[in-house]
Amino acid sequence: MRSIFRRSPRKSVLATLTLVMLLMGGGGLATAQTPTARDTAPKPTVVLVHGAWADAGGFDGVQTALHVAGYPVLEFANPLRSLSSDSAALAAYLQQRIDGPVILVGHSYGGAVITDAALTDPDVKALVYIDAFVPDAGESLTDLLGRQGPIDATQLFDVVANPGAPEGDVDLYLKDAVFPEAFANGLPRLTQARLLASQRPIAAAALAEPSGQPAWKSLPSWYVLGTNDHIVSPDLQRFMAERAGAKITTVGTGHLAMIARPDVVTATILRADSATR
Repeated sequence: MRSIFRRSPRKSVLATLTLVMLLMGGGGLATAQTPTARDTAPKPTVVLVHGAWADAGGFDGVQTALHVAGYPVLEFANPLRSLSSDSAALAAYLQQRIDGPVILVGHSYGGAVITDAALTDPDVKALVYIDAFVPDAGESLTDLLGRQGPIDATQLFDVVANPGAPEGDVDLYLKDAVFPEAFANGLPRLTQARLLASQRPIAAAALAEPSGQPAWKSLPSWYVLGTNDHIVSPDLQRFMAERAGAKITTVGTGHLAMIARPDVVTATILRADSATR
């Protein structure tokens, strides 16, 4: 059997679209039924929030499938400056750009951002985490990563000064030698190279800043857990997901499940919508 990691991006997208059509009753599988108020309720806007060392392009396969299924989709350009300011930026984005129900989807650091921002908008109905951080009040990402063991930042990061940052803060890039195996493991080499070239830095302060009131304590959540993740260990992911009461789907991918298996991520988002209608 071919590894799931070796399927081409085109085949991944086609598989995702096929799954969406099946879940939506397409392909001649649907039966004639009288629509209910639940069925005719407006589809939520799905807001995709990327994490560190990435941009929203990693969600391309998921976004395509959701559009085919009739969902409005927006990709939030996460500033990656500080947890409080990034969460405030997402809160403003939700309040000023979107009317109607919302499902927030956060990958990696983006999970912490949606955790802190979701309660600012009563239209947010569900949280979907992908290989993501799910902090509790007062926890930082550094605190959570410390559960995996000691971290040698000198071996992980290239440090670049940011003249516009607060004094003492710096931008962190994953080192070229670390990026493919730690961040993009399991993906084709050309994909790894493209992601490495386009990585966006995160401010060091964002990793150390404590989280605020967590939205997962009052909103339902779902979690896609990559069992071969080398950034956020599967054990840490499971700890956070279970603590949040999230419905967990495991998938044999690295840290970028939405690229390796957009079908699984899309199906999880659709389940979150169905369960909260």
